[in-house]
Amino acid sequence: MKTRKVPLRTCIITRECLPKNELIRVVKDNTNKVFVDLSGKANGRGAYLKKDLNVIKKAKTNKQLERHLDIKIDESIYNELENIINK
Repeated sequence: MKTRKVPLRTCIITRECLPKNELIRVVKDNTNKVFVDLSGKANGRGAYLKKDLNVIKKAKTNKQLERHLDIKIDESIYNELENIINK
């Protein structure tokens, strides 16, 4: 049986190219609603973050995620990301 190709994506903070399953996707849809996409298939502008608390904190302090998605990110999104990593 053939081995499947693992899709690679780039973390917007660390600029590391990692397998898609090692990253978390945050999406801004066409109604400007921002949410965490655990399926990785939701429609909209996506940004990938490494599953690391330091990366989430850096994204929060540098506002890199806000610049990438071009919208104000609510505190609850960062809390949700931290909860997903801690599980």
